[in-house]
Amino acid sequence: MTRDIIDINDFTILVEEANADQPSVDSCLFDEPVIAIACYGSGDVNLSVHYGEKKKTFNRTKGLALSFYADEKVEFVHTVSASKPLKCIVIATAVSHLNKLPNQEGDLFGEMLHHLVNPADHYVEGPNFFMTPEMQSVIDQVFHMKYDGKTKMMFFRSQMTTLLAHFFGQLSEMSEETIPADERVSLQRAKEILMENLESPPSLSELSKQIGLNTFKLKKNFKELFGVPVFKYLQNERLNKANDLIRNQKMTIQEAAWHVGYDSLSSFSNAFAKKFGFRPSEIKG
Repeated sequence: MTRDIIDINDFTILVEEANADQPSVDSCLFDEPVIAIACYGSGDVNLSVHYGEKKKTFNRTKGLALSFYADEKVEFVHTVSASKPLKCIVIATAVSHLNKLPNQEGDLFGEMLHHLVNPADHYVEGPNFFMTPEMQSVIDQVFHMKYDGKTKMMFFRSQMTTLLAHFFGQLSEMSEETIPADERVSLQRAKEILMENLESPPSLSELSKQIGLNTFKLKKNFKELFGVPVFKYLQNERLNKANDLIRNQKMTIQEAAWHVGYDSLSSFSNAFAKKFGFRPSEIKG
């Protein structure tokens, strides 16, 4: 378990990461009342929230953005295993600091998370949703960040501001949300199926059967919820994965292309260059 705690202005940032061969439990408490946003990365750790005699459980956290109020009597418990690693970023601010936040950020909390600013219990859950690709990109960059010292602080400041902006932007759009909650869960499952089958993804009709939505709803609502069409999302994730395999796991370009389902090296290289602005050969060079 690694937990990096960073103070930026009146925000406290927690970057938590854990892997375990055998199931293990890690708990966390805040030492004062806070309003926070927790964003879960590529792991799918189980989360349970304990407060008094009450308990709230989240069994699917991958890609989840969760807002909440919590005081000192609330315990957050993560159950980590080899198949469910922890990757979580928490942006928290003390309730007493809301009026001190820069750039009128405190006003945003008051306007869009008003029931967290005026809590009725030790733990109050705010809006939660599955993150947009832009938010997930920020999370991925943080967990692959290699900076130190002042450069690290500058990086975190910019990324956390970006993440908060996306979070509140998504909240404003949710007020006009037309996709029912059960369909949003099905669409999140569709995204997970694509991630689990980058090399050999299902067809649209196969995917629609697996999640229980017809192909029209799948195509229309996937784009509405995640901002990109189904197979554009698949292509982006293939290329992100390939970039990681080449850069961090030292695969050859050919190996990475095959691993994410590209048979043609030229097609892979062209798609890679269009997305990232440079060819995969430039990484190796």
